[in-house]
Amino acid sequence: MAVRAVRGAVQLERDDAGHMHEQVSALMTGVLERNGLTTDDLISVWFTATPDLHSDFPAAGARKLGIADVPLICAQELDVAGAMPRVVRVLAHVETELPKSRINHVYLGAAAALRKDIAQ
Repeated sequence: MAVRAVRGAVQLERDDAGHMHEQVSALMTGVLERNGLTTDDLISVWFTATPDLHSDFPAAGARKLGIADVPLICAQELDVAGAMPRVVRVLAHVETELPKSRINHVYLGAAAALRKDIAQ
């Protein structure tokens, strides 16, 4: 079993805790489903949020999804002029048999523009 990293992001329509939980849930569900993973395959998950998001921690949305016994951490993205607003990013470390070339990185909605080279 190998340790792999899976990236992803989603742009929120507004800074609202309920909306954030919904979008983070969709993002994490996409990461798991598109890579044939379960929550037992998660080792740890890093979330970042752009500085314009204040309503809640992205990890709270993952906890509501049922990701309970996995270390989660949140950090703030760099405040870069011209960067896409209201974005939550994820870097999940997982155990999987998939080779690096078969990992599906998940960029939802407008966030797909952030990494056109790897967005699925």
